[in-house]
Amino acid sequence: MSYPNPPAEPTLEFVTCPDPQGGHRMAYWQWGQPDSAHVVLCVHGLTRVGKDFTVLAQALCRRAAEQGRPLRVVCPDVAGRGRSDWLKDPALYQLPTYAADMLTLLQQLNAHTLDWLGTSMGGLIGLVVASLPEPPACAKVRRLVLNDVGPSIEWQALQRIGQYLGKTGVFDSEQQAADALWAIASSFGPHTPAQWLALTRPLLKPLPDGSGRLTLHYDPALAEPFKALTPEAAAAGEAMLWQAYDRITAQTLLVRGAQSDLLSVQTAQAMTQRGPRAQLLEFAGVGHAPTFVAEPQVQAVLAFLLDEPVSLA
Repeated sequence: MSYPNPPAEPTLEFVTCPDPQGGHRMAYWQWGQPDSAHVVLCVHGLTRVGKDFTVLAQALCRRAAEQGRPLRVVCPDVAGRGRSDWLKDPALYQLPTYAADMLTLLQQLNAHTLDWLGTSMGGLIGLVVASLPEPPACAKVRRLVLNDVGPSIEWQALQRIGQYLGKTGVFDSEQQAADALWAIASSFGPHTPAQWLALTRPLLKPLPDGSGRLTLHYDPALAEPFKALTPEAAAAGEAMLWQAYDRITAQTLLVRGAQSDLLSVQTAQAMTQRGPRAQLLEFAGVGHAPTFVAEPQVQAVLAFLLDEPVSLA
């Protein structure tokens, strides 16, 4: 059976997730075959949105169609970001909430085959879900891509992120916003102006004052639990994440920007030697974190998730 080429744009769907304040809606963008039992879940980084994965999602769906296999690519806006609700209690902006929300989403998707790609925070959420000792069938991760993140996160990188987190800004134009974001995110690696503008647009929303000015599409209160983090709490969290990593049985690919300040060489090497013994793939000229816009990055993920040989050269 052959499958048609995917549409150029995804559909926007929602799932209602429980929380102590009465629940919240999480948005997700869905590409490909909406009834496919094979789901690739792509989860973004700390202040990003699901449409970060537009280029990758389109490429995955095209390749799957060429292979004559149904595929659904689902890219959620994690709570507090994009089209999802903001949480009433900012203290809930943490991994346990995010992992619980993803389990609720996976129950709605009812996948029989689940692959997970997570960038930074999205990778940590995936690490937690993939480590569950007795997950429901819809949440059993077959293949896991951890994008520039692991159980040990460099404290200096957290301090760098804390300098801009919560400062959503006011911009007169999309281009002004893109320029401002590039100033703090140039470690993402080389992008053409058009590529960077395309990555910036979904992050923006108009101010409610009717002025036409723009601001970033996330809850500034995300910064509250982040700023409360201490080195001691980070070390305790790291120990728990290593325990979780050691329980993962999914085939795992670890992607690292060669100039990353968040995922150290030592942590990456340790991840190849314990737990799922991840394959390590590094991209030169990139820090934290690869965006899967550049063709070599896209092709590596397609190969890993769609059963083709992965070149680690």
